[in-house]
Amino acid sequence: MRALVFGYHTMGCVGFDALLRHGFEVAAVFTHADDPHEDVWWGSLADRAGAQGIPVHRPEKAYLKTDAFREFVSSYHPDFIFSFYFRWMIPTRALALAPRGAFNLHGSLLPRYRGRAPVNWVLVNGEKETGVSLHTMVAMADAGDLVDQERVPIALEETALTLYGKLEAAAATLLDRALPALRDGIAHLRPMNLEEGSYFGGRTPEDGRFEWNWSAERIYNLVRAVTHPYPGAFTAWRDKKLLVWWALPIRSFPAAPSGTVLAVDLDGVTVAAGAGAGAVRLVTVQLDGQPELPACSFALGAGIAPGARLGDPRPSSDPGTRTPDPASSRKHGNGETP
Repeated sequence: MRALVFGYHTMGCVGFDALLRHGFEVAAVFTHADDPHEDVWWGSLADRAGAQGIPVHRPEKAYLKTDAFREFVSSYHPDFIFSFYFRWMIPTRALALAPRGAFNLHGSLLPRYRGRAPVNWVLVNGEKETGVSLHTMVAMADAGDLVDQERVPIALEETALTLYGKLEAAAATLLDRALPALRDGIAHLRPMNLEEGSYFGGRTPEDGRFEWNWSAERIYNLVRAVTHPYPGAFTAWRDKKLLVWWALPIRSFPAAPSGTVLAVDLDGVTVAAGAGAGAVRLVTVQLDGQPELPACSFALGAGIAPGARLGDPRPSSDPGTRTPDPASSRKHGNGETP
């Protein structure tokens, strides 16, 4: 069975390896050039495929919409097309060139968390479970028939990076189960009911801003969702951006005005969250333009003591409640952005 792989990220490598493991012939790989402005911490599908002597292509986004691209895909005579975290829309007329089907691996339990950055969004929203899904690709993002899913529990101490590692393992398990069924023509597909799901758009660094009037749990969820290697959650100290790389929710402190420093000790800097909603202990922070430090060391150098106030006077909304118009899913790929 000849397959074309559209992929990127470590998940692209996981999918590529699974295809080879189950006897698929990968005729070519389509991937992305790394963005020099992006912190590239993931594995290289291009290197993995190149080491196997498999042709690697890095097409421009606009090229995918051309007749030339369709003809190029057709020249490989694929039986299957697979998308493993490819970031752009694959036109349906290209998908139709694979008579055995075109399939995408998505990092959530579809139809929940369709769209972008599901590994971050499930943490922002405090979910207890997520997973990976394999589905057919159609014109709308993450909306085709489901082939199979693998569930993954989310621990309270989970970060996006640790959760991503769990999803990689789950994807390998899922593909080891699903690929032989697809190869042998015995997979049982089931329609996806989008009304039972949710759609979330991409996140930007600005979405890391939080307000101290949020609950301690909400602040903590945002911190763990976007800590390293992502851009980080942040508040402000004296009109400067203060990144919070790690923090913990604390319940035992009495209520105080949100953003008020309650304690500074070797464990960190404890700050009041929303009224009656506990406190947050800052553990590791970084003031804009300065090194990352233990919060207690930063507080000592900055002169922060109990009674000081943290926070930005500018208003901000809670990003955990931001769900784009489902119609916007047409603007996004039938793969996904990590």
